[in-house]
Amino acid sequence: MSIGNSPEDERPFEDDREEARLSIGRVLQQARIAAGLTVDDVSSATRVRLPIVHAIEADDFGPCGGDVYARGHIRTLAKAAQLDPGPLLAQFDADHGGRPAPTPAAPLFEAERIRPERRGPNWTAAMVAAIVAVVAFVGFTAVKGGGDDEGANTQVAEGVKPSTSKKSSPTPKSDKHEGAKPESSDSAIAAAPQDKVTVQVSAADGKSWISAKDHNGRLLFDGLLKQGESKTFQDSDKVNLVLGDAGAIQLYVNGKKIENDFQPGAVERLTYTKGDPQVG
Repeated sequence: MSIGNSPEDERPFEDDREEARLSIGRVLQQARIAAGLTVDDVSSATRVRLPIVHAIEADDFGPCGGDVYARGHIRTLAKAAQLDPGPLLAQFDADHGGRPAPTPAAPLFEAERIRPERRGPNWTAAMVAAIVAVVAFVGFTAVKGGGDDEGANTQVAEGVKPSTSKKSSPTPKSDKHEGAKPESSDSAIAAAPQDKVTVQVSAADGKSWISAKDHNGRLLFDGLLKQGESKTFQDSDKVNLVLGDAGAIQLYVNGKKIENDFQPGAVERLTYTKGDPQVG
């Protein structure tokens, strides 16, 4: 009489091992279906784009843009399907060489952080330079002495044509420019020094992971920005950004609001300089 297990007794253990070998994408897909959710439902709830959700459920993490983003998407999709993300993250780390360093996107960012040069002239920088020139001219004229200008203006009012009338004529022109100056200068350099680049990042429509570095490549910030929070970065030359979910972010560069069409879940790598608000 055999006291060993029969083949029928061993089958559940084989099934358990087969179940344990399910891939990350397969587990997420089954959990989503069990929760009664479609891919569209998950995408709308998590702000993760449809192609990325389909790719992850097919165990293709390439469209995520790196291990950091892949881990974040796995965690988000697992929570949306009411699934504990811990075991899935551990399985992902084991399959991809362990948990990434705190700044895993730096190598990829360094390779792509410089965008091509702008095709057209930088009209914003030209406008700011013109405003500074006008202000400097008015200040120089005031310091040099307003008495001569007042005398020249009096002569012109009386119908006399003094020999210095050509030199005094720029003064009223500068006054016209000065009268139109405050609106443009307020919008161009509000709360931002002209000799630096200032970038404010606000999580207006949701949370997003962000990374910011100065022109030397020094890390200014690397972490999650929750909805309603904001960070301000400043550098003498330029500020480099990586936005994990650009659709949730509102940017202010050198005092100006950046109008963009970033999509929810889109990863954007941006560079801003003193002459922006255009992307560098």
